[in-house]
Amino acid sequence: MSIVKINALTVPEEMRETLEQRFASRAGMVEGSDGFEWFELLRPLGGTDQYLVYTRWRSEEDFESWMRNSMENAHRAGGRPAAADSQAWTFEVIQQAAPKTD
Repeated sequence: MSIVKINALTVPEEMRETLEQRFASRAGMVEGSDGFEWFELLRPLGGTDQYLVYTRWRSEEDFESWMRNSMENAHRAGGRPAAADSQAWTFEVIQQAAPKTD
């Protein structure tokens, strides 16, 4: 099954708009990557200053290939980092469900 990569970004209040604009300007950069399955940028609504960047990949190898080819350049081009800290997590999908269709 797929793997999920979550990057938990600690973003100060004054940098939230910058972070969101940077992700918006990158729209479409990952969608054509081999093995890419899903992306979500999750904004905190309360109780935390961490944004979550959720991506889902067919395999670890597909993710690593994308990191080598695309992600490094995107991070270099952004100027001052919007996040004060980040943590990267990896999960293997072992169960999943989708809404039923009639």
